Amino acid sequence: MPKPTQTSPPTKTTVICISGMAGTGKSTLSKKLAEKYGLRYYSGGDALKELAKQEGYDTTVEGWWESPVGLKFLQERVNDPKFDKAVDDKLLEYAKQGNVLLDSWTMPWLLKGGFKIWLEASFEKRATRVAQRDKMTKTEAIQVLQEKEGRTKAIYKALYGFTLGEDLSPFDFVLDTDNLNASEVFEVLCRVLENVVLCNPEN
Repeated sequence: MPKPTQTSPPTKTTVICISGMAGTGKSTLSKKLAEKYGLRYYSGGDALKELAKQEGYDTTVEGWWESPVGLKFLQERVNDPKFDKAVDDKLLEYAKQGNVLLDSWTMPWLLKGGFKIWLEASFEKRATRVAQRDKMTKTEAIQVLQEKEGRTKAIYKALYGFTLGEDLSPFDFVLDTDNLNASEVFEVLCRVLENVVLCNPEN
């Protein structure tokens, strides 16, 4: 049998950011990777949902971000950047502590250092995945994704000046997931982290 890959345990300087548009599987994969490598996991989306809950939104709805209430909160974020600023400031604090994996759309642009991964997938493939995940028709998924992503891009363009999903310059590794299943994506990312990040304590 081949010998297992030798990796160093995460250090206080280990910071990994994983990003990708809805339907790329980034949140599920991020949680699995954090668990496998003993990294603390923080999600920008989860933090925003918690703020929405504090504002009185029902965040228990399945597929919340693509639901009418999720889109209503998204419009509130468009009107007032305080929610996104609060979450991003908190994630930057977590990054300073190290030994973290951040599931975030903004950290790759705001954070200096760390190892940044972008999961790519076509709009068609993402819409299919979201429709299956949230039990809606593909037509509904397409409409919801277009609305959600248009508003989200507007928020980050106004706040920070980058175009989500188009400017990939901050990323150290970009993986096209169109023709890979979740386990295959996980395996690829494990190899990348073990051979590039966890063997180098400077990351």
